[in-house]
Amino acid sequence: MAVGVIGILTAIAVPFFLSYWRAATLRAGAQELATILNGARQLAISRNNSVCVTNDGTSVQYRIGTCTSPVWTGPSTDGSGAIRLSNDLRVTGSTANPVFNYLGAASPAATFTVQNPRDGSTLTVTVSASGRVSIP
Repeated sequence: MAVGVIGILTAIAVPFFLSYWRAATLRAGAQELATILNGARQLAISRNNSVCVTNDGTSVQYRIGTCTSPVWTGPSTDGSGAIRLSNDLRVTGSTANPVFNYLGAASPAATFTVQNPRDGSTLTVTVSASGRVSIP
């Protein structure tokens, strides 16, 4: 009897747990992207130079100066300068390539989309003109 009750409760709980797991993974990816964007802002302030944030659909890159400058490599990047999100999440697109200036403001404002390729769910990360990064 007890085994049957445990089995029924498990059958009911597993779909809810999987849904929660996917949503939590996507939210963590969006928070990770917000951290990456804030890192670009901090790099611009500390270097007293502009930093452009670009993406290629799977990763994000920093470029010092302009968006056509070479890709910056540093502690948070791989050998090619790419910063990838954990758990195979993708940065599928952005409305623009924000350029953070030496004061931390961004021009133009931009919206990035984080996608979980397993189920197609998405979440956006927004960079305002003031340089504030948020997850609406």
